[in-house]
Formats: sequence, structure tokens, C-alpha cells
Amino acid sequence: MTAAGVARPAQMLVLGAGVAGLQAIATARRLGAQLTAYDVRPAAREEIASLGASVLKLPGVDSAVGAGGYARALTDDERQAQQDALVESVARFDVVVTAAQTPGTRPPVLLPRSAVERLRPGAVVVDAAAGPLGGNVEGLVVGGEAMTTTTTDEGVTVIAAPNLPATVPRASSDAYARNMSALLGHLVRDGTLTVDLSDEITGAITLTHDGEVRDPTGSPPAPPPDATPDDETREVS
Repeated sequence: MTAAGVARPAQMLVLGAGVAGLQAIATARRLGAQLTAYDVRPAAREEIASLGASVLKLPGVDSAVGAGGYARALTDDERQAQQDALVESVARFDVVVTAAQTPGTRPPVLLPRSAVERLRPGAVVVDAAAGPLGGNVEGLVVGGEAMTTTTTDEGVTVIAAPNLPATVPRASSDAYARNMSALLGHLVRDGTLTVDLSDEITGAITLTHDGEVRDPTGSPPAPPPDATPDDETREVS
């Protein structure tokens, strides 16, 4: 509010309420934006509400929780229903931040071109899920690890923001060090390394143990790079 009148707060939509999405909500709220967010996981929707943002309700996908608390990949019908609903919902927002990823696979396309085209001139889209496999915005231009900015014919600025932690190396290093310290504190008890495979954390990060190759991800192990077809056959058998 100023002597010249009241400036309307920006309307911001965050798609994907993981670590990056929740941080975007908290930061934008401190800056005065009016926040709305969406996630396919019920627990994430509770986190959205706890930060004071409105929860965007879309038909077609009530819950899509995968392994480890991440969102699972949607079926074709769910994905189409989600995109159709988002096309109708995004036009009223000034800023859209997308941060939805599924581990090891291409990020889901949340904003098709038709949704970006419906944003008003001057609107900004930030794809924090952008990377070598693509991003949440259809037709996104990703320039390797560097941040790229493009402007559509409708005047919408689309920012691909891959590898955001690399833009804040000191904070990233501090966070990584804290994670490693906490992990070592979990594994080393009374000065002794304790490998309890029944433990949720230890079991999920242990790749080999007692000469056995474990597979916490559920995917088959890749053959060695110089394996011959016969070697690959013996490896599988």
C-alpha cells in the first residue's frame, strides 16, 4: 500500500510441493504473494495448507503416492485429466513454479503449450524440475546445466532452472554436510559401524553387503560396460 494506491499482490501457483515447492511457497508468501499450490500426494497437500497457501483441487487424481514418499507416475488417463484441469486453472496466475519430479524418470508434463498460451502477457513460469530428461513445461528449452530464459509469442517468460543447488554452492555444501553428518551418526553407534538392513534408512542406501549385491531401487542391475552377450546371459541367470 502506497500513497498512490494499493498494488495488487501477485497470484502465484506452485505445482509440486516437495522440498523445492514448499520453499517456493514460503519465500513467495514472505514477499507478499497470494499462494495456491497443487500436489497429487495428500500429505503434501497438508504441508501446503500448513504454510498458509490455498490448495488447488483438480478432478481426476485424488492420490498418487509412490515409493519413498515420492509421487508415482500417473496413468495416461490421470495425466490427461490433470493437464485438462490445469489448462482451465492457470490463466488467472501471474507466476507459476513447477517442481514435480519422479526419481529416475522424465518429469511429468504439467503445463502443456495450451496452458502456457493462456497466461497473460508478462506472466512468468519457472520450471525447477528442468533437466536433461526434460521438465514440467511442454516444449521447454533446457541448456544443459545453465539456466535458460525464453519468451513466448504471447509475452510469457519461461525459465528453465536445472540444478538450482549449483547456484548456491555454499548453502548446498552446508546442507550436504549436515545430511552426511546425520547419516554417519545414524550408521555409527557407540563407535561401531552398524548395518541393520531392516532399518528403513540403512536398507534403502545399502548397495552391497556381505558379498551380495542388493537392489534397493527394484531395478535390475546393469551389466558391466565391457560385457559380451554371453556374459550378460550368465549375469541374468
